[in-house]
Amino acid sequence: MLSKYHITTLGCQMNKNDSERIGGLLSGTGMEVADSANEADVLLINTCSVRQSAEDRVFGVVKNWQELRQRRPELIVCVTGCLPGRDKDGKLRKKFPGVDLFFPIDELNLLPKRLLSLNRDLFADNFDDHGDYLNVNPLRVNNISASITIQTGCDNFCTYCAVPYARGRERNRVVRDILEEIKQAAASGIKEVVLLGQVVNNFKIINQGNPFGDGFTALLREVNQIDGVERLHWTAADPQYFNDEQIEALKLSKQINYLHLPVQSGDNEILRKMNRKYTRESYIGLIKKIRVARPDIAIGTDLIVGFCGETDEQFNNTLDLYRQCDFDIAYQAKYSERAGTVAAKTFKDDVPREIKKQRWQAVQDLMEETAYRKNQKYVGRIVMVLVDKCEKNICSGNSSEMKLTQFPGELDLIGQIVPVKIDWADTWVLRGKVV
Repeated sequence: MLSKYHITTLGCQMNKNDSERIGGLLSGTGMEVADSANEADVLLINTCSVRQSAEDRVFGVVKNWQELRQRRPELIVCVTGCLPGRDKDGKLRKKFPGVDLFFPIDELNLLPKRLLSLNRDLFADNFDDHGDYLNVNPLRVNNISASITIQTGCDNFCTYCAVPYARGRERNRVVRDILEEIKQAAASGIKEVVLLGQVVNNFKIINQGNPFGDGFTALLREVNQIDGVERLHWTAADPQYFNDEQIEALKLSKQINYLHLPVQSGDNEILRKMNRKYTRESYIGLIKKIRVARPDIAIGTDLIVGFCGETDEQFNNTLDLYRQCDFDIAYQAKYSERAGTVAAKTFKDDVPREIKKQRWQAVQDLMEETAYRKNQKYVGRIVMVLVDKCEKNICSGNSSEMKLTQFPGELDLIGQIVPVKIDWADTWVLRGKVV
């Protein structure tokens, strides 16, 4: 009987894409995917380190797996991802007694050998050594949308952020490898491609003497020409790198009608303390230029409330920026101190938890009010929806504006892009009929 593995993934789209590569690597050895932890011989958790709550979840999962191992002593438990990535002194590793393998994701290519050192009977010793883990073909979890990592790590060192410590310095993939992965995905029937990077729009073409100007724009134009790809999306852009070429690329025929552009704060002093290299004025000006180029584009952002020393006035500046930019959605977080970051070393986390909670709710209320108002404009209009689910004759998927859309339909529509005329809109869902 073949050995089985089970992966639990926490965190962002890049973590999910990394887990697909873990799956591709282990499936390449002959192992099978287990539907649950109870059925697996190898358990892996791919961790996130953005907030303390994400790390706390890791301890809970590993504790449950240790209970499983009391009944099955041969079970192998592995921890990878951002948590081991930022464990430079071994202190985090000591918090996980009983974990067999604790390694950063860029050591993924070593996983098969390490597993065989623990159990020679897991699989045959005839697997490929891929070298760079990004060269591992991912085992995709769906055949509709493919996340493609084009860049990993970050050189910006925002003071609140653990990514440069967890994933290292910024590293760009070779264009040839990116395009080949996308072509393979398109050949398998995937309609949508999502390009991923910590600062995705700072992607640089590695070849010397690059004649293409802005490297990221050049890559977008190449992807736009690949047969089979019908929708192109990318996340997450950094405002400081957004230029006129990238704004023009928002008009590409396959580019979806949505842009995610994190701002984090609407106050200049807080932005300076965060080491975000733009001002509220330059960000608002950028949004205006983007809307001139593509007037009906939906825009989302990220916000951190309760950063070190944030006053009521500074938080109100964030609400004011939100109103001026008229975002469709925001992913807001209460500031969480991360050990080892500049903010943890330099500033005091002095905004009370209750104040953070109130500010989070204020953003939530403004977002829901804005989203409901903005969604009403879709009533009577046709949106293009990539269908990813059909249950009880109701299909759903995201429109080109990344709006959840529901309509009557059959299972054969899954994976198709269909025109839907909207006849009802609420805060987080549009409803209509296929036309």
